[in-house]
Parts: sequence; C-alpha cells; structure tokens
Amino acid sequence: MHTELEEKVDRLEALLGEFIIHTKMAFTRLERSLDRMEEDRRQMNKQWGELANKMGTLVEDIVAPNIPRIAKEYFGCEDVEFFGIRVKKRNQKDKAKKREFDVIAVCDDRVIINETKSTPRIDYINDFIEILKEFYDYFPEYKEKKIIPIFASLYMPDDIVSFLTKNGIYAMGMKEDTMNLINFSEIANK
Repeated sequence: MHTELEEKVDRLEALLGEFIIHTKMAFTRLERSLDRMEEDRRQMNKQWGELANKMGTLVEDIVAPNIPRIAKEYFGCEDVEFFGIRVKKRNQKDKAKKREFDVIAVCDDRVIINETKSTPRIDYINDFIEILKEFYDYFPEYKEKKIIPIFASLYMPDDIVSFLTKNGIYAMGMKEDTMNLINFSEIANK
C-alpha cells in the first residue's frame, strides 16, 4: 500500500510539474501577446496623431488659397505685397518666443492674419485673441497697418460665429462652393 501511495504521489508530482511548466509557458505567451498589444496600441495612437495633424493641415490647405481672393473682394486689396503660409517667426521683443502663423497676407495699409482649425472651439478663438495682442511683437514692420483677423474652418456653428463677431474677428467658412466671410456685414458695420 505504501508503494502504491508513493507511485500516486510521484505521478501527482509529475503532473503538477507539467502543469507548472505549461502554466509558465502560457504566461510567457500571454506576456508576449500583451507586449505586442501595447506596441500595437502605441502605433495606433501615433497614426491617430498623424491623421489629426494631417486633417489640420488639410483644412489649412483649403483655406489658404482663398485668402488673396477674400482680401480683394472684401477689403479691396488689389495688390498683395506679401503672402505667407505657415509663417514661423521669432518674437522681436522676447527672442525666446517663437510661433507659427497659419496665413499672413499684407497689402496697402492692412495685414490679414488667418488662424485655421479643423474643429472650431472657443478655446482656440481665445488663443487667437492672445496671438493678435502680440502680433506687432513678431512683426514690428507692420505696426502702421491695420490688423484684419480671420478665423477659418470648413464648418462654422452659429455659436462660434457669434463669439467671433462679438470679438471683432471675421468668421470664414464654406458657403456654397467656396470659402466666404460669414459675418462680414456684422463686423464691417460696427
């Protein structure tokens, strides 16, 4: 009976040993799978970020070519002396500050400053208002020119247009088949 018990214990130990080996192997495979999933997640997040950035530049690429026409039709700018897209400039008062301006168009006595967002939000407009306050610190050469601020997006909800109008900023969005200033008369008649 003692021998039979020893054989059963030996078999149980062998089975337990195999179970432990298989469990370790399963955990190792699970760890590898989790590592791969984490890497896949990181890659997916990177791709989402790249797509979001591309969406932003896509809208900018649609808006920018419309600015010279808007300058001419709405503000009488016949001759645009400077037109820049994604202009990077250092602050002339604080050399540590640098920023990018989506579009700048200069003509006669005016400077059109355009900020474009794929999804317009009040926070973005507030940021744009702050940028406008510092504009001459970046471009002191235009101090004698009037700033014409234009905030653009493909679609402009009514509450965004109202907020822009209240702050004296032109709202540029799609109307029919081209970009137009949605609140031109409201601001021009102020």
